[in-house]
Parts: sequence; structure tokens; C-alpha cells
Amino acid sequence: MTFRDRLSVLLDQPRVQNAIIAVILFNAIILGFETSTSMMQKWGGLITVLDKLCLAVFVAEIAAKLIARGGRFFRSGWNLFDFVIVGISLVPAAQGLSVLRALRILRIMRVISVAPRLRRVVEGFVTALPGMGSVFLLMAIIFYIGAVIATKLFANSFPAWFGDLGLSAYTLFQVMTLESWSMGIVRPVMEVYPYAWLFFLPFIMVTTFAVVNLLVGLIVNSMQDAHHEEDNEKTDAYRDEVLERLQAIEKRLAEKRD
Repeated sequence: MTFRDRLSVLLDQPRVQNAIIAVILFNAIILGFETSTSMMQKWGGLITVLDKLCLAVFVAEIAAKLIARGGRFFRSGWNLFDFVIVGISLVPAAQGLSVLRALRILRIMRVISVAPRLRRVVEGFVTALPGMGSVFLLMAIIFYIGAVIATKLFANSFPAWFGDLGLSAYTLFQVMTLESWSMGIVRPVMEVYPYAWLFFLPFIMVTTFAVVNLLVGLIVNSMQDAHHEEDNEKTDAYRDEVLERLQAIEKRLAEKRD
């Protein structure tokens, strides 16, 4: 076994993965401390050193993966994700790039690529995106129709909420989230238009309960499919291992017979 193979096996070991997760979580805590003025005044030097040490660990991990896997490193989307997150942290935070200093907190997202369970959740979400696009298009059509109707009906009496198409769409979005929809919007409108509930209640039923639950269902189904694919991969790997062992046993028996 070559050095690159041994290094690749070492990087895939659970204890190494757990150590990286621990460093990621510790670094997230350190970055949180940096937002505290009192903590920085008292422990600023130590916090900065610890932050640089965590970044050094991440850089060393990426370098080790590049050495162990070579060009195969960039074939994995999760490796590219880690590479970009760490690369952002290495960009000097000066002049117009000072906003990148705040983006260092994105390092905590590396726990997604290291933890298998979180990775499955994200993969399920990404798999659901094509179906979610159709649902979003349906929701956009419903919002457009609702915004046009609301503007026509309520613009004269409530211009701040329904004065134009954009204001109506934003107000209907608030209604969909159920944030102060009754006492804040619908009841004041009903004082002027008593039958306004005939518009708002069906809108809430369609958007909040039907369409949103449809999105949740798509994500859940995608996650279940991801779990099934993983189970199938484990089954195939176990089957291949058993077949290899059987072939080895048959080969030994044949050698003994000869």
C-alpha cells in the first residue's frame, strides 16, 4: 500500500472525522466570541491565535486530501464545498474584502460534509429541488392572482397594504406566514369590507396548508429515497464482499484439489 493510499484510509477513519467535527464546532464558538467586545478586550490575542490554529487544521486537512486523492478530490461536490469555504477564510480581509471576515462563520457548514446524517439531509433537499421548482411556480401564479384581486378590491381604503401589485404581494406573503394576519390585517380590512374573509380564508387554506405541505412532502420523499439508495449501496457492497470471499474460498479449494 502506497503512502497516498495509507493517507486516504487515515482520513476516512471515524476518529479523524470526529476530530474534524470537534475542531469545526470549537472554531464556531471562537468566532462567536469575536463578536463580543468585552471578550475581545480581555482575551482577544488568545482568541485570534485559536482561530488561526483552527484554520491551520482545516488547511492541513484539505492539503492531505489533495495529496491522497489527487485529481479525484475535485470530482466530489463536498470536497469542492470544503475547498471554497476554507479558501474564503484565507482571503485577506482588507479594503473592499472586509465583508469576507464575517463569512468565516461559514466554516461551521463544513460539519455538513463531514457528518453523514447531515449530508443525507442536504442531499435529500437538493434532490427535491426540481420538484420544488414546480411548486414554487404554482405558488407564484397563486400569489400573482391573489395580488391582482387584492389590489383591485382593497387599494382605495388600504393603500399602505394593497396600493400596488408589489405591496399586495408582500402583504399576502405576511398573511401566508400567519404573522399577525388576523388582528393585524384581515380584521381591519373586514371593518371596511365585511366579506373580505371570503378572499383571505381560501388564500390561506391554499397557500399555507396545501402548497407548503406539498413542499414538505417532496423533501421528505427525497430524504427517504436518499436513505433507500444508501441502504442499496450498503447491500451491494456487502454482496460484493461476500462474493469475493466465496471466490477466494473456491480458488483455495481448487488449489488443494490440484
